[in-house]
Amino acid sequence: MFTGLVEGLGEVAACERRGSGLRLMVRPPRAWGQPAGGLPATPVQLGESIAVNGCCLTVVAMDAAGWSFDVGEETQQRTNLGTAREGDPVNLERALSSTARLGGHFVQGHVDGRGTISSIETSGEWTMMNVSLPLGLARYLVEKGSVCVDGVSLTVVEAGADLFRVMLIPHTLASTTLGRRRVGDAVNIEVDLLAKYVERLLAGRTREPEAAGAVESG
Repeated sequence: MFTGLVEGLGEVAACERRGSGLRLMVRPPRAWGQPAGGLPATPVQLGESIAVNGCCLTVVAMDAAGWSFDVGEETQQRTNLGTAREGDPVNLERALSSTARLGGHFVQGHVDGRGTISSIETSGEWTMMNVSLPLGLARYLVEKGSVCVDGVSLTVVEAGADLFRVMLIPHTLASTTLGRRRVGDAVNIEVDLLAKYVERLLAGRTREPEAAGAVESG
């Protein structure tokens, strides 16, 4: 589980095709290897889950050059990690600890699909971004609700039929990949998981339950 509060920018160090899969090596921020870094004192461990552009991946190997992750076919199809190239920046977040503050919203790291940046409007230091959505995802977004874009927890300013609008503050632009995104770029989208559970529960209600104590007429 994550919060959508990006802890640092990493860099793709290598991409190696392995059959239908992809071995992705990521070079973490330098501060993460120093005691003064803003992260917990415990170092990253083999087998740990890390959100990479909002996608929950497992560290399968690590050395001085960085961490390696295996990216399966499904993940390649649903996320922008399938088209990652050496040198690309990526948003990184370690899994939420039970004692940490929840500053964003509950994020699973299970990307629902790729959106596309359709427009970017800048006013001074602020940026308004419109993101078009894959078919079927728009119904999970509501005005002032939460959405995760490339692993960044954001508030929906406006929810349309096939797109949504978010406002990016200067800190987000400077600290995440969203400040480097351009019109036409693909971004990973994870909608609020509560909306998906509610939809699933309501879909199972084929009829109203009978009133308590009701007696059949003969």
